[in-house]
Amino acid sequence: MSTEHLFAVVMAGGSGTRFWPLSRRLRPKQLLALAEKDRTLLASTIERVSPLVPPERVLIVTGQHLAEATRNAAPSLPHANVLAEPIAKNTAPCVAWAAYHALARDPDAILAVLAADHFVVDRAAYLQVIGRAVEAAADGSLVTVGIKPTRPETGYGYLEVGGEVGPGFSHTVLRFVEKPSHDTAIEFVRSGRFLWNSGQFFFRADAIVRAFEAHMPELASAMSAVRSATSSDQEARIVEAAYASARAISIDHGVMEKADKVRVIPGDFGWSDVGSWTTSWELAPRDASDNAGPALVVDARGNYVHAPAGKVVALLGVEDLVIVDTPDALLVMPRSRAQDVRAVVDALKGKRDDVL
Repeated sequence: MSTEHLFAVVMAGGSGTRFWPLSRRLRPKQLLALAEKDRTLLASTIERVSPLVPPERVLIVTGQHLAEATRNAAPSLPHANVLAEPIAKNTAPCVAWAAYHALARDPDAILAVLAADHFVVDRAAYLQVIGRAVEAAADGSLVTVGIKPTRPETGYGYLEVGGEVGPGFSHTVLRFVEKPSHDTAIEFVRSGRFLWNSGQFFFRADAIVRAFEAHMPELASAMSAVRSATSSDQEARIVEAAYASARAISIDHGVMEKADKVRVIPGDFGWSDVGSWTTSWELAPRDASDNAGPALVVDARGNYVHAPAGKVVALLGVEDLVIVDTPDALLVMPRSRAQDVRAVVDALKGKRDDVL
């Protein structure tokens, strides 16, 4: 497998509200060390693809308000490799910009589109899957990676998998399925025909551009001038105009669900989307009573604690709590309600914007 034309496109525009109060508007989830000590999720994403993609071919797409913090978090990347979106419009415009930008630099560019805020345990297995995905994309296919379900998860999208079709152990994708009900998720797992949609995509840049031209022609037309931009300022003006008229839609809905030659590579490498404080508890070292984090524990179990170094947090007779302490905010909730943190963020808007 040749990777000389491979670009990593790291989507880093998320707000990470489910990790409040540690995450904030100017320090979202991808800029936090939530899975590895002293390494942000963004840094981990860049590092694990480094055997295949050097820094000069890593593109990070993020919001303008996060551009400086993102560059500081990825100091090995050239300044121009951080593409600062003028406004958040979901992932389709993000991928379109990266594709035209990469084509301007290399007409044979291949894109590995990755999320900045996911985590992988087995890096060797992960790189093997990337190699298979790049191989499968060589013929112009649009390729995604599916994860073998370990439970009937209702927080993920699913892919229904068809037969094996060729290079890289790829399979046809019969359909994309939105987050299902619990009963439907149980059926999916039992059937053995479904994979979790990991939100990672691999395709030749020219192939995804053709798909945008077919399925999102207005966006493709507005963004195509990026290829002929003669300066970063001119490119920024083109992108600003394209985003102003673009629909806010995901690459899944805008292109992948409609396109031909969509393939999936099954992957099993310890993947997590690090979707909530419960995920941090699952990834963290735990004691014999399943408590994680710096705490004095007396008859307590299943708790997760994040607190400043040196602060004593004592847990007595409590179970399955998440406790997150920061200098200006404290969160206490049942671990089972971890997906609901954004409701707290919504309640604070307009009242305590200083802690958002």
